[in-house]
Amino acid sequence: MHHSYRRDRISTLSALTVSPGRGRLGLYVRFHRKNITGVEVLGFLRHLQQHLHRPIVLLWDGGSIHRRAIVTEYLASSRSRFHVYRFPAYAPELNPDEYVWTQSKRYLANDTPKDIDELSENLRVALGRVGSSQRLLKACLQLSTLSF
Repeated sequence: MHHSYRRDRISTLSALTVSPGRGRLGLYVRFHRKNITGVEVLGFLRHLQQHLHRPIVLLWDGGSIHRRAIVTEYLASSRSRFHVYRFPAYAPELNPDEYVWTQSKRYLANDTPKDIDELSENLRVALGRVGSSQRLLKACLQLSTLSF
């Protein structure tokens, strides 16, 4: 058995989107090779804001990264664009994004990438497969117990 004993990492921000007018689903993802801070969350929110031209309803888990001062200040200043609702603590079954990861992990099962670059590419492919399938994205929404 080969083991590299490295502590490389890929941290990910992702959002499942629903277009109320067209009924179209989307998946936005950003990878980082370090731990995510409020700066990366802020960058992701700005990215969403550039691509989504209507008000954004943001459903968030209780992660502390979402409550960083830089993030809460930005959301407060962008109140006309972002409407934030928090999931209850310890309720991943409500979060459709958790099911996106469940679907992606199916593509990654038994994968043994040789390095962080190969892992990154495998993640991109796995999430790309889910994100390009309206059927899979719809299943992620339906599996969550949220009512839309």
